[in-house]
Amino acid sequence: MSFKHENIETNAGVLLVLTMMAISVGGLVEIAPLFFNKDTVEQVEGVRPYSPLESRGRDIYIREGCYLCHSQMIRPFRDEQLRYGHYSLAAESKYDHPFQWGSKRTGPDLARVGGKYSNEWHVQHLTQPKSMVPESVMPNYPWLQTTKLDVSDIGDRMRAQRITGVPYSANEAEYQRNVKQFGEAVAKTLHIPDSVKNLVAQAQEGNYDGDRTSVSEMDALVAYLQVLGTMVDFSKIKPEELVKFR
Repeated sequence: MSFKHENIETNAGVLLVLTMMAISVGGLVEIAPLFFNKDTVEQVEGVRPYSPLESRGRDIYIREGCYLCHSQMIRPFRDEQLRYGHYSLAAESKYDHPFQWGSKRTGPDLARVGGKYSNEWHVQHLTQPKSMVPESVMPNYPWLQTTKLDVSDIGDRMRAQRITGVPYSANEAEYQRNVKQFGEAVAKTLHIPDSVKNLVAQAQEGNYDGDRTSVSEMDALVAYLQVLGTMVDFSKIKPEELVKFR
């Protein structure tokens, strides 16, 4: 067969095969080097896996479809940094599976919302958004505060995350590894055998929903929102160290 344009373009089978070959080669050329480049994800001090409570809050964030209206990706543009803060780093999403960068901003970006508002503000905003932001089109989520958080499978959820590379510890050796990498306080929250105890302790200490007598879905979601963008202390990082990662 002569590989003239007319022969290829009029033969659906040949056109499909050649198109797939071109896409495969192009994809390999762009993607393969990233697996061997140590600088693909910059090493930034402070980034850690989510605690059990924060992780369950992230699950609720996904379940309720928050990512459909909120992004978690601040681009390196002046207007975005003036509004939201320092541009997002790849390292900040290294333990997100899947990542929550989003693709639409019906509401504001949440990459650095942690610590911006009080727990009480978040509870009221999630319960009745218009009471805090009159022009908001966000729906109400009143059931979060009255629904008890299901913690029965938190260990299984953490084990599933381990498969993707999140360093939750299942034994003493892995726990000690996390102590060296993250410090003892963080390592304790990443230990799967103590996951339920750690979850309840954080909820009671943080008192995210204003009720320490039980752990609600509101506790988990607010805990997750309050940690977003707070792990990296940018005051300790020289700007020139991050320019190459833009």
